Amino acid sequence: MAGLVTLAVPAPLDPGLLDAKQARLFGILRDLGRIIVAYSGGTDSAYLAWAAHRVLASNAIAVTADSASIPASHKRDAEEFARQCGFLHEYIATYEFENPDYVKNDKNRCFHCKDELFIRLSAFAVERGYDHIVYGVNRDDLGDYRPGQNAARIHEVKAPLAEADLTKKEIRELSRRAGLSTWDRPAAACLSSRIPYGTPVTTRTIKTIEEGEEAIKSLGFRQFRVRFHGELVRLEIAPDELSKAMTTPMFAAITAVFKPLGFLYVTIDLEGYRQGSLNAALG
Repeated sequence: MAGLVTLAVPAPLDPGLLDAKQARLFGILRDLGRIIVAYSGGTDSAYLAWAAHRVLASNAIAVTADSASIPASHKRDAEEFARQCGFLHEYIATYEFENPDYVKNDKNRCFHCKDELFIRLSAFAVERGYDHIVYGVNRDDLGDYRPGQNAARIHEVKAPLAEADLTKKEIRELSRRAGLSTWDRPAAACLSSRIPYGTPVTTRTIKTIEEGEEAIKSLGFRQFRVRFHGELVRLEIAPDELSKAMTTPMFAAITAVFKPLGFLYVTIDLEGYRQGSLNAALG
């Protein structure tokens, strides 16, 4: 019929292929011996920490950066998931805000952040007798601009999820099948990623963004980002939640969140939430 639009339906995941990829991941982890999992508590690192614990038991430990750029709520979630699964979990202090190259926030900020993390984890590994450090990069991440991956290569940090050819969608499904509470957790990133390149990253700005995001979460939104642009805040909300934001009462509620935080202008991005939107400025 003329004018009829057919929507593409995503192909279902092959259960056999999922089983094979998970078995491959388990094999990779088993061969690494005693490992440290760089653990943020997001879907990818949580699944990796669970898998490492399942394969290696007490020979695996999850370590979370105790950094101002990690929201306190994310740390609480990471702790709770570790308790649920019963794996070893510790914090390690990182000091990226003492590095001028990190604070100036050029396109290599993520490199300096991960470089600091992996330096601290490497020292932890030597002190505690661990053989390798692993982190939760998956196959999909390999196509984006992520300078932190360069830091991982320099420090010889392993990426078992990518090595097992696992995509984000597959990790979510394997997590769901395993009964992990993190399977549908919204995508997360450090708070510094909310600040445009070239605008210095400060702990004060980070705290402002964190307060704003916690308040927006309390309004019932699930997937969003607070993007800092000086006196203007740009709120990205997932497309399937945008309609909830586009009402006069919600405009007032959102404005009431950000005006007391010092913003003169409060905006909602009509394109909605998308990962890495600030990378658009890099061309």
